[in-house]
This record gives sequence, structure tokens and C-alpha cells, in this order.
Amino acid sequence: MKKLKSAALAAAAGWLLVTNPAAHAEDMQPAAGTTIEIYTDADASAVLNARIAALKTVLDLTSEQQKLWPPVEGAIRSIASAAMARGKQRSEAAAPTDFLEVIERIGDAEATRAADLKSFVAAARPLVASLSDAQKNRMPGFLGMVGTATAPLSSESFWLFEEEER
Repeated sequence: MKKLKSAALAAAAGWLLVTNPAAHAEDMQPAAGTTIEIYTDADASAVLNARIAALKTVLDLTSEQQKLWPPVEGAIRSIASAAMARGKQRSEAAAPTDFLEVIERIGDAEATRAADLKSFVAAARPLVASLSDAQKNRMPGFLGMVGTATAPLSSESFWLFEEEER
């Protein structure tokens, strides 16, 4: 009986390959020079929306704290949008001519990230001041702040900047 089931499965798979051209491996390959976008801008937007919703949910804001949320969300969206634009700009930029240009680009990116982080801090200060200790303890992990005593944090650990690296 097992042989019959295996033969039936093999026949069905063979039939699908013959009758379904999309199932052919060569048909699934992109044409030369074609780019397949696996993670689209719409995907990035959906992920950002989910992360913002998760952060807001995990904070479990009171009605008074809710009033302080819009600037925080606005800062997050602004930073993520700018990071996405920088990532696209970097992907379209000419290759660096030497290692000094690479270092200069890194410096420019870090300076921009520093300004973005300061804008987030300014927007978040009033809200964070109103949070309980329990709420404050939940926030860093949901922003992607992961670190240990021996591994300092960097701006790259924040999902706010993740689109810059895409």
C-alpha cells in the first residue's frame, strides 16, 4: 500500500510539473537584470505599524499618558522614514573611491542617527516622565535595546534605523 501511495504522489507531482509551467525551476528564475523585491516598502510600513502598536500596547498607557503619545509616535515614524530614505540613497550612491570616503560616510550616518536619537528623546521625555517603573522597564526591549554590561549599545540596535540597512 505504501508503494501505491508513493507512486500516486510521484505521478501527481509529475502531472503538476507538466501542466503548471510556473512549477518549472527555469520558469521561476528572474530574467537577467531583473530585481525581485522580497521586502517591499509596503512590508516595511506594515512592520513599522505593528511595532508601534506593540510598543503602545506593551506600555498599557493610561488616558493621561495617551495624550503624551502622539509626539513619540511622530518621532518614530519620522526617524524610520528618514532611515528608509537614507538607505535607498546609499544603495543608489556611487561606490566609495577609498577607505577614507567609507569612514566619512560612516561618520555622516552616525551624526544623522545622533540627531534622530536626540529628536526621539525630546519627544519621549514627557511621556517617559509619566510612566510607572514597570512601564519604563518594558520600553527599552521593545525599541530593540539589547545589550549587556560587556557589550555597549549602539544606534544600530534600534529598529528605528533598521530600514537604513535594508
